[in-house]
Formats: sequence, C-alpha cells, structure tokens
Amino acid sequence: MRIGELASRAGVSVRSLRYYEQQGLLTSTRSVGGQRHYTDDQVVRVELIQWLYAAGLSSRTIAEMLPCVDTPNAENSAAALKRLAQERDRLTEHIAGLVHTRDTLDELIAASARTHGQRLQSDAAE
Repeated sequence: MRIGELASRAGVSVRSLRYYEQQGLLTSTRSVGGQRHYTDDQVVRVELIQWLYAAGLSSRTIAEMLPCVDTPNAENSAAALKRLAQERDRLTEHIAGLVHTRDTLDELIAASARTHGQRLQSDAAE
C-alpha cells in the first residue's frame, strides 16, 4: 500500500509516517518512481508507535523498544521491560517535581492573598 493509504488506515498523517521513517521506526520499499510502499503489517506497527508516543516515550526510546517487536526473544523482552521501567521512574520523578512546583506556587498565592488582603483593609480604613 502507498503512504496515503497507510496514513488513513492507521489514523495518522503522511507527515508522521515520513518522520517515523526518518527516525528509523518504520521502513518502506520504494517503487521505480520513488513512491513508498508498505505492507499490511505496518498498520499495526504504526498503531504501536502511536501508543508508545501516547505513553510519553521519545522516538529514541521507541527505537530502543522495537527490537522486542522485530526480534522477540528473552533478551530483547527483558531490555524492553527494563527501559519501560526506567521511563516510568523518570515520569514519576517529573511528576514529583511538578507537584513541588505547584505546592510552591500555592504558597506564593496564599502569601500574596494575605498581603493583598491587608492592603485592601488598610485602604478601606482611610
């Protein structure tokens, strides 16, 4: 199938497919005229790539995960699971940092409200 059909069947843009190829996540064969051609199996691969992106993984990390799909074996599966756990831990740390930042902002808002509230009361008394 050609790139437009793959894009339609997988629910992504043609531009995304070109990017996936550029990143080494997807491959195609080329016709004599240079048109990309894909197999039916690549619809599932694009859906997997989309799922991994939705999970917050970068294209580099996804590329590290694909050997588990392309050549399933115990070693590749273990490496993929380890990498997924690392990504989860990275996200957990990021979330903790965001929670800390939000809490600090809440403290700033509360302090500003107290100061602002005192000024309003002073202005009203005058």
